[in-house]
Amino acid sequence: MDNFYVACDLGADSGRVSLGSLHKGRLTLCEIRRFPNKPIQEKNSLQWDIPGLYHEVIEGLRSIGAHEEPIDSISCNAWNSDYMLFESDGTLITPTYHHSDPRSEAGMKEVLSRIPWETVYDETGVQKNRASTLFQLAVEKSKRLHRNHRLMPVADGFNYLLAGVPRVEMSSASTTQLYNPQTKSWSERLIEALRLPLELFPEVVPAGTKLGALRPEIARETGVENPQVISSCSNEIAAALVGLPVIKGEAWAYLQTGPHAVLGTELLNPLINDVTREWKFTNELGFGGAVRFSKQLPGLWILDECRQYWRERDREIDGDLLMHLATSSEPFECLVNFSDPRFETPGDMVQKIQAFCRETGQHVPRKPGPVTRCILESLALLYRKTLNELSCVTGRDFSRLYILGEKGNSLLHHFTANALQIPVFIAPPNVTAIGNIVVQALALGHIASIEEARDIVRSSFKMETIMPHAAAWDAAYARLAELVPVEQSNA
Repeated sequence: MDNFYVACDLGADSGRVSLGSLHKGRLTLCEIRRFPNKPIQEKNSLQWDIPGLYHEVIEGLRSIGAHEEPIDSISCNAWNSDYMLFESDGTLITPTYHHSDPRSEAGMKEVLSRIPWETVYDETGVQKNRASTLFQLAVEKSKRLHRNHRLMPVADGFNYLLAGVPRVEMSSASTTQLYNPQTKSWSERLIEALRLPLELFPEVVPAGTKLGALRPEIARETGVENPQVISSCSNEIAAALVGLPVIKGEAWAYLQTGPHAVLGTELLNPLINDVTREWKFTNELGFGGAVRFSKQLPGLWILDECRQYWRERDREIDGDLLMHLATSSEPFECLVNFSDPRFETPGDMVQKIQAFCRETGQHVPRKPGPVTRCILESLALLYRKTLNELSCVTGRDFSRLYILGEKGNSLLHHFTANALQIPVFIAPPNVTAIGNIVVQALALGHIASIEEARDIVRSSFKMETIMPHAAAWDAAYARLAELVPVEQSNA
């Protein structure tokens, strides 16, 4: 007998509703509906279109209902930081603010005026992020934060809309910067410092918790009859890690690529100390209480900024052509340290790269091909530096890297394998939905263990493997470490 599961994967740029089936130890996945997720500008406010997203989820369920397959369960995962607010009767309180809303600018300053940064990190293990739930709540209107209201991260809010049971799954709770991963509870210390009612924060549950049946009115509307709504890994990266076919006992790391990158590994326990704080490592939770120990890094937004720069000067370049030009350019002609503060803000990215090269006595790239190659080589070397730091603080010698991300860059993937000098495995683009469905199957007893789940994933989905070719990368890594702009060297 086949089992069927629905994964609602809500990303910050787009969402998708997928149908997964498990048959004789093999998992298949079919994307049913895909839709954009674009914020709404209302006067001076940037908001999420939650009613529009909910409509898309319902339409996806309606399409599944038309197939008349018996659906076992459904679960939602989503991006982190942002949250939904509900009245005591379950009515959504609008608006739902976007993390890039201008109000967030003052949040970090407000919190750190009340609580030392060291205390925030010791309580949560989460690094500074202007968009975090903690900092957003510091500038939230008090009338929206009544003790009878409920605050829920986006994925948990959607599960609440589907099942009517207000629960927050542990992986998404841990990203709010209001949750203590050591005590496995909301941080009363931080909540009290923000003068928020503790009742605002629902009960936290582990991944795989059954929330109850799909609300009857939704079942009637969509034709999807009586599935369980399950709180899988609500955080998208936590879900993706469940979908990786890792082998128990191997030392592995992961790299989520995209506009920004996240490089990390899984630990048994949080690692919170002065070194991890200074090196900007974050502790968030995953399936089974595993710790997602990671660091946020620059990513492909730097290249996107350069493409915008060229576009404004009537030099629109197709992505494939740009990669061809980069491949044809001279290797290691110039390198850039993207940890330099100038690269944290958008605008004039090509000129910033050229200025860094000029200040460090390197060749200054002028054309798109050499600039692109410089960016991708420099990012790969930054990922090597971060993996070395990860190795240092965890004591692990990593033997493989899994790359996650729907919008990857093949040339960057190859450069990363070369720079790190370990095999790189490219996860399927739908790995988040795969992980979401795996947790549902585990919750319902259709899969016995996480080890069995990863065996099933390994036999069900193919991954591209990139073997490293490390010639010249050691010398380039040593060279990059010595590059200091003239202004800094004279400081």
